[in-house]
Amino acid sequence: MASESSGFEQTFREMFRRHAAGVAIITANLNGKPFGFTATSVASLSAEPPRFTFNMARSSSSWPAVANAEYIGVHMLGLENQALANRFARTRDRFEGDHWEPGPHEVPILKDVSGWLVGKIQMRLSFENNAVVVVEVVDGQVVGDGVPLLYHSGAYSQPAPLDYEI
Repeated sequence: MASESSGFEQTFREMFRRHAAGVAIITANLNGKPFGFTATSVASLSAEPPRFTFNMARSSSSWPAVANAEYIGVHMLGLENQALANRFARTRDRFEGDHWEPGPHEVPILKDVSGWLVGKIQMRLSFENNAVVVVEVVDGQVVGDGVPLLYHSGAYSQPAPLDYEI
């Protein structure tokens, strides 16, 4: 049975490597300290009221902020934000510099992104070492209409238009 399980785990990994996902950065403020991380699990939940979800590992260094903050931010990234995505995915100096400012409800807002939303956390559903977080939007801004940054097959990517006729 264990060999079947590992086979399914490999299939699972390969399937989700093939699933292109938008790249976002989640931010929070806990006791005056900014936290944030790169995420590809952000999804719209409902339009009325406006809600989104994201998933994360509870072993993440940002989990204590997400677990205890009342408000959280999500920033949608464009193709020009690859360095920012890497910074929040791979370094510890995520907030050193002038690429952010305190926003509504003291949530860190990143500059020069495609757009951002701030929301009030409605639910945190823990499952083993992971969590699903449900957030109701209270503020936000669409900043640009650029090319979205995608993550696909272990690398950043961009959408390519299809040639079609109607």
